[in-house]
Amino acid sequence: MDPMRSSFTSESCKESQLNSLNPQSWLQVERGKLSKLSSQSSTSPTSSSPSIESFIKVPEPPVQPFFKPGDYVEVLAQIHEELESCSPQERSNLYLFQYQLFKGLGEAKLMRRSLRSAWLKGSTVHEKLVFGAWLKFERQGEELISDLLATCGKCAQESGPIDVSSDLDIDISSSSRETVSMMNGSHILRSVSFKIGDEKIVCDRQKIASLSAPFHAMLNGCFSESLCEHIDLSENNISPLGFRAISEFSITGSLNEESPNVLLEMLIFANKFCCERLKDACDRKLASLVSTRDDAVELMECALEENSPVLAASCLQVFLHDLPDCLNDDRVVEIFSHANKQEKMIMVGPASFSLYCLLSEVAMNLDPQSDKTACFLDQLVESAETNRQKLLAFHQLGCVRLLRKEYDEAEHLFEAALNAGHIYSVSGLARLGCIRGHRLWAFDKLSSVISSGTPLGWMYLERSLCCEGDKRWEDLEKATELDPTLTYPYMYRAAALMRRQNVQAALAEINRILGFKLALECLELRFCFYLALENYQAAICDVQAILTLSPDYRMFEGRVAASQLRTLVREHVENWTTADCWLQLYDRWSSVDDTGSLSVIYQMLESDAAKGVLYFRQSLLLLRLNCPEAAMRSLQLARQHASTEHERLVYEGWILYDTGHCNEGLQKAEESINIKKSFEAFFLKAYALADSSLDPSCSSTVISLLEEALKCPSDRLRKGQALNNLGSVYVDCAKLDLAADCYINALKIRHTRAHQGLARVHFLRNEKTAAYEEMTKLIEKAQNNASAYEKRSEYCDRELTKADLEMVTRLDPLRVYPYRYRAAVLMDSHKEKEAIAELSRAIVFKADLHLLHLRAAFHEHTGDVLAALRDCRAALSVDPNHREMLELHNRVNSHEP
Repeated sequence: MDPMRSSFTSESCKESQLNSLNPQSWLQVERGKLSKLSSQSSTSPTSSSPSIESFIKVPEPPVQPFFKPGDYVEVLAQIHEELESCSPQERSNLYLFQYQLFKGLGEAKLMRRSLRSAWLKGSTVHEKLVFGAWLKFERQGEELISDLLATCGKCAQESGPIDVSSDLDIDISSSSRETVSMMNGSHILRSVSFKIGDEKIVCDRQKIASLSAPFHAMLNGCFSESLCEHIDLSENNISPLGFRAISEFSITGSLNEESPNVLLEMLIFANKFCCERLKDACDRKLASLVSTRDDAVELMECALEENSPVLAASCLQVFLHDLPDCLNDDRVVEIFSHANKQEKMIMVGPASFSLYCLLSEVAMNLDPQSDKTACFLDQLVESAETNRQKLLAFHQLGCVRLLRKEYDEAEHLFEAALNAGHIYSVSGLARLGCIRGHRLWAFDKLSSVISSGTPLGWMYLERSLCCEGDKRWEDLEKATELDPTLTYPYMYRAAALMRRQNVQAALAEINRILGFKLALECLELRFCFYLALENYQAAICDVQAILTLSPDYRMFEGRVAASQLRTLVREHVENWTTADCWLQLYDRWSSVDDTGSLSVIYQMLESDAAKGVLYFRQSLLLLRLNCPEAAMRSLQLARQHASTEHERLVYEGWILYDTGHCNEGLQKAEESINIKKSFEAFFLKAYALADSSLDPSCSSTVISLLEEALKCPSDRLRKGQALNNLGSVYVDCAKLDLAADCYINALKIRHTRAHQGLARVHFLRNEKTAAYEEMTKLIEKAQNNASAYEKRSEYCDRELTKADLEMVTRLDPLRVYPYRYRAAVLMDSHKEKEAIAELSRAIVFKADLHLLHLRAAFHEHTGDVLAALRDCRAALSVDPNHREMLELHNRVNSHEP
């Protein structure tokens, strides 16, 4: 879960929970002594026992500090159109805005791609510094991947530190060159000595004069010094050593190896006397010497005072390389927080807005209510120039001011963001209205927004917070209808049903969203339900799933560590032996209970069992549950706990494969096989080879590799997976009898998903009824069966297909195939508007290339060229290299009026 999202907790909910229970009071008693739900329901709020109402209270969702436009497709299309025609200097800011849009949509992969594009298209060193640091911050914990790539002879994609002193071009005035031409033919005095304290330094008068216009005027003009052989410079804070170096520079045009202190003297002197070439040389030399944070802190102050942009950029790079740690250094925070407009220009050139976007995001992740977060966002507002930048800055600062209970400032900022066009900022104004007791005003404000344009799920969610009872329930139902990914409506309804003692309905409601979105806050609520019901086995399952996803997660508004609650709940459940755990794992794995499997593995990791294998299993489950970050963490732990060299190489291969480095993953598999033939090494090699090779002839190699894997020792869980994969390859090769044998053997060892493969074999044999029945068996066995309904829909007539796909959408509204199918059926029936509306229903909450592609084609078919072009451009923002999308875009673009 995004740490920024978890940090932004509503103030009203914090206040309302001040008297909430201490969860330990539910647990620190003998097992079986807790009062039942029915008695808890009747407990007086003033009783010493905690009430069910306080125990399952659902906090209001925070106002998110994200960019959420009224029509994200329109904005994505605008960005794409501007990227096609803008100047190179504008590209990075457009990609930054695209990043902010994808962040509001929760599209992590697309966010990172936009950041990478901003870095690649950066037109200045400063932009490269900022976006390079941002990418590094986003890739925290991924250093291992770069190390593994290096062992395969491949460099990481992103570059290392920038040589600022070489790469940053500064326009030096030509005045010194003009001075040289003015001096030609002048023969006043050839040399001049400068007194510094008790020492005299003899210099070439014309060489010193050539350093700057002020020196030229002093030594060759109408000043008395032009007739003097000795000039006293003792009062100019330059040492004899420093001036000798200046004299040498005037002759050679280059600096010798001087100490940093001498270079600083020279830099300050050069700035005072406008010696631009000398100043630039000192600036670059000092910049090349910055290596530590202490260096950067000390030299940044001088760089800003003396207008030394190269040195300032070098110091900035050191700070940014150290994110987020450097923001715990008050000296660094002071520099960033109090830089004025001129200092920001020296430090980061025209990339000030990008810099403070980055700093604000890092600070919000650390503590959204801190003074430094507010200061950085103040700087972001000051740096904003375009309307887009302003609406984003105003809204983010408004969210932080709201958290800090600075309500007047928050109101001003939300109003400014709303006036700049950020419709989501109305949520901040409505929250402020409720806090001040103006609920009817807030309700009317949101009703006006809903009626004035296309209503969105968050609008009804926000309006529900302004009312109670049936009206709140009604608005939350509408919110779920428009955006089924919003977690709060499910949580509110589930908690309300639980308080009414409608236990099964409450669990069904929270399970609705957990069926397709493993949200930590929803797992926490279900944990509370089970705790209240004294179902400790189910409760520990959920808390162990939480700890797998987020080991440091804290529950009850951050007041109690989830690990502490697990310890307390464990006192109320039976201890399983290692054999019990394996039996439980087989049961859950075969019933496709991925969350339950996660919990069992978490428990097994406490034993003396081989941890590498268990962490690897954990990573497979997390990938299946669409938790890629947690999966990668588990895979790295598998590598860390590998018991042998060949096992470690396999896990390294999977790490590389899962991060898009397929060939390198294949290389690791081969290295592992060279040490020892093992199931997992052959399996990895087969998997990677099947994915990396476009040559159909490689199927025979994949088959032989999987057969070799099956000959090696392994447990039934993995052998079932290998048999299933082998069956899929046989199907691709049209060897249906062999495929059927693989699937049947997989089912014999309870690999339930093999029903799907066997159904495919039946279908290809033209046994459609048998295929349907096979998928029905999977649906009956599997707990998570949205994909099974989707697959079964292919094996029945249109009415049954429609029913199955409706079930898919209820179970997992994020699956796009049902929307596309229904839209295509409507289009075939010449119901164009309904077909487009069906696609739009999903597009509004899911930025999916295929949905946008199909809607663009429908718009083209109906002659709506502008709408088709908009969808094409938005789709190309999602995937700029999609061939069919590019072809459609070019075709539609040629018809644009």
